[in-house]
Amino acid sequence: MDVAITGGRGQTGRWVVDRLAEDHTVTCLDQDHPGDDGHPDVAYRALDLTDPGSVFDTLTSLQPDAVVHWAAIPAAGIKPGVDTYRNNTLAAHSVLTAAGRIGARIVQASSDGAYGFFFADETPIPDELPITEAHALRPEDDYGLSKVVTEEIGKTIARRDDVSVVSLRPSWIQIPGEYPCRDESYTSDLEAGAGNYWSYVDVRDVADMVEAALTADVSGHEAFNCVAADNALGRPLRELMTDYYGTVPATCSVEGDASAYDISKANTLLGWEPTRSWRDAATETIPTPRV
Repeated sequence: MDVAITGGRGQTGRWVVDRLAEDHTVTCLDQDHPGDDGHPDVAYRALDLTDPGSVFDTLTSLQPDAVVHWAAIPAAGIKPGVDTYRNNTLAAHSVLTAAGRIGARIVQASSDGAYGFFFADETPIPDELPITEAHALRPEDDYGLSKVVTEEIGKTIARRDDVSVVSLRPSWIQIPGEYPCRDESYTSDLEAGAGNYWSYVDVRDVADMVEAALTADVSGHEAFNCVAADNALGRPLRELMTDYYGTVPATCSVEGDASAYDISKANTLLGWEPTRSWRDAATETIPTPRV
C-alpha cells in the first residue's frame, strides 16, 4: 500500500516508519524535513498538522491507501494542558478528516491514558482485571481527554466516510536497550508503576500492531489495547495490586505476572500478539531507525 504517516520522526514513530517501509511505500508527514538524512526508503513532507488546509492539500495530492496518524504531544506534563489538548485534537481532526475524504484506511495512536488511570490525582482501582477496551474512559487530565476526543473523531469519520479507523492504546512504550521500566528507581518503588498497574510495551510490538491494523479486516471504528503480555516487575499482578492498593477488583481473572490489560481483542481481530518481554529486550542492542 501507499501509506502516509504523521509523526514518523518521533521517538516511537521512527520505529513504525521503519517497520512499514519494509512492505509499503511510505511518506512521512512531520514538522521538519530531514533533507538527505532521512530513511532511504521514505519520502518526506513538512507541514503543520494542526492546519487543516495544509493537511487536506497534502493528502489529496498524495492519495495514499492508508493514513497512520502518530503525531501528538505524547504525555501529560510536557506542555501546558491546554496546548496538549489543542494540538492533539486539532491535528487528529485535520488528519482524519482529510483521510476520510479520500477514502483511506486509518490507524491512529490513542493511549491507555484515555482510561484515566495514570494521570489521575489518586489512581483508581480499575473496574476489572484484565482491563478490556470496553472499560469506562474517565480521564482527569488534558492529555487523556485529548485521546478520548481523537477516538470520537475516529468514530465520526468511520460513520461519515465509511472507512476503517483503528485506534491503538499503547501503554508505556519501551525502546530496546533502554527500558526505563527496568531501572532500579522503578523496580524498587511500587508507586513508580502503579499508575498504569506496571504495564509496558516494546516499540517493535507497537509497530507490528500498526502493520496488523493496516491489513486486517476491520470495519467502522475499533480500539485495541497494545500492551506486553507480562507486567514490568515480573511478579503476580494480584500480589502487586494487594501490596500497593490493598485490594483487587471484584472482577479479576488475571493469573501470574500477566499484564493488567486484556489483549485478546487484538489477537482475535488483528491476529496480533506481543512477542517481546523486558526479560530480553531491556538489554538488547539494536540501532535506532534513521528517519
